[in-house]
Amino acid sequence: MTISDGPGIRLFSGFSRAVARAVTPLRACPRCLWCPSGRPFRGRKPRTATLNQHHHGGPRANARRALSQNFLSDSAAIARYARAAVPASGALIVEAGAGDGRVTAALAARAGRVVAYEIDPRLAARLRARCARLGNVRCVTGDFLAARPPSGPFHLAGNIPFAATSRIVGWALAAPGLASATLITQLEYARKRTGGYGRWSRLTVRTWPEFGWEMGGRVPRGLFRPVPRVDGAVLRLVRRPRPLLPPAAMGDYLRCVDLGFTGKGGSLRASLCERYPRRRVDAALAAAGIAPGALVADAHPDQWIVLVRALTAHPHRR
Repeated sequence: MTISDGPGIRLFSGFSRAVARAVTPLRACPRCLWCPSGRPFRGRKPRTATLNQHHHGGPRANARRALSQNFLSDSAAIARYARAAVPASGALIVEAGAGDGRVTAALAARAGRVVAYEIDPRLAARLRARCARLGNVRCVTGDFLAARPPSGPFHLAGNIPFAATSRIVGWALAAPGLASATLITQLEYARKRTGGYGRWSRLTVRTWPEFGWEMGGRVPRGLFRPVPRVDGAVLRLVRRPRPLLPPAAMGDYLRCVDLGFTGKGGSLRASLCERYPRRRVDAALAAAGIAPGALVADAHPDQWIVLVRALTAHPHRR
């Protein structure tokens, strides 16, 4: 999935030799639009905003910013997000951080049922008003993280508060009925969790046997109100129809991963040799295609599956 970027907001400054001139903010229309790979985005351009509007926005914007709430405001981008988040017309969608219901309404148009959570009472009132005539939406005023997940299969969606990303992802991974999660997070978080820099996080590796992690696309910051300091991204977690490892093997897998991520000795090989014989570690690394001097974050999660199988195939001896 690719993004077409435009100029956004620019600052031009000039300085004389004697006196530095003040920087003058210029009005510009952010033209960055989130779109899938191979398909140009032809949606409406975001509204023009001045630098002052972006960084101040009044008391309401400041209150939302204090709660780390930055809402997707572009209708075309919302429609694209809803298509990505709802896999089937009869799906049950649980939405975290529903805000005033703009995304909720788009989800409801495609889903079977939507349960929308909003913790801010003022926004929750606007959410209920917007969704009052939608028969397949249930609005809940309260903390999403305190909610019990549905007992059956469901899909998580949300233009979530950036500050709560780790807790919301943890909630999702712990929910037995979660089929998928499609969340708008900070771009940096999504990249780190999906190997965007050729490096893989411990959380991704630990959950890889059961969940695939994908970055669905970049969401330019100019599409949010209030405008955050960083770009967003669509992060996708999808439960595998069949885990890559049987349940009986998960204990060994998690212990190996945790050992590797201790970082002892500086390399993955050195860390694993704290517990396993060197010959076995070397053979397992070779089977997985991992260089002997590789750092733990360099190993792809698929390589971890092969590595752990080779390490735990027989009882180890010193």
